[in-house]
Amino acid sequence: MIKQAQGDEQFIVIVPAAGVGKRMLASCPKQYLEINNQSILTHTTNRLLSHPKIAKVILVLSNEDEYFSQTELADNTNIIRVSGGKERVDSVLNGLQIIDVEKYPWVLVHDAARPCVTHNDIDKIIEQCIANNCGGLLATQVVDTMKQNSKIQPNMVSSTIERSNLWHAFTPQMYKTVALKQAIEQALKEGKDITDESSAIELAGLPSLLILGRRDNIKITRPEDLALATFYLEQQKLEQ
Repeated sequence: MIKQAQGDEQFIVIVPAAGVGKRMLASCPKQYLEINNQSILTHTTNRLLSHPKIAKVILVLSNEDEYFSQTELADNTNIIRVSGGKERVDSVLNGLQIIDVEKYPWVLVHDAARPCVTHNDIDKIIEQCIANNCGGLLATQVVDTMKQNSKIQPNMVSSTIERSNLWHAFTPQMYKTVALKQAIEQALKEGKDITDESSAIELAGLPSLLILGRRDNIKITRPEDLALATFYLEQQKLEQ
C-alpha cells in the first residue's frame, strides 16, 4: 500500500493512461505523441509532480505498453505504475485499489492528455474541496450555442439546448478516496455508464462541486489539439 508521511498535507493523483486514443489517428497512443521533444504523458506527469502538494502519481498503463520504459518517467520514484483495465473507469479503480485510504483520504484523478493544467487550478480544486469537505471537479461554463442532433439523422439538428446551466467537465477531479471507490464499484455492479469520476459520484447520490478552471486546460483528443496545446504551454511559460 502507498503511504503518506505523517503530518504532510500532500495528495496523490491517479492518471489513467491505458487508452490508445483512436481519434488522434496516430501510430502510437496519443499520450506518447511529443510536444517539444517530450511525450504528452511526460508533460502532464511532470506538471503534476512539480506541484508542492502532490507527492505521488499513479500511472495506470496497459500491460502491452511499449513506450513508457523509453520515457524519463520510468525511473521516477514518485511514480507508481499500475496495470490498466478495459475501460477508463476500470483503470481508475485499479489505481484506487492500491491507495492507503487512511494516509490519503482524498484522491485526484487527471487525464493523461491534459498537459496544460496549471498549479493555480490545482491549488483551487484542493482548497475548495477541503474547505467545503466535498469533492468536485474543474470545469468551465459553456459559451457556444449547443445543438442536439437527431437520433434518426445524426448529422441533422434536432433542437437548440439552453446553455446557461451547462458546463464542460475538466480534470483534475477530486473526491474522498473511499467514497469514489465505493461509487465506482456500485455503478459497475449495476452496469451503469461512467464517463468520469463525477458521474460515478452523481450516480451514488453524492454532491459534487463545480470549480471554475482555466479554458487552456484542454484535453488533446484530435490532431489539431496538439498544436493548440503546444501554443498554450509556450504561453504559460511567459506567465511564470
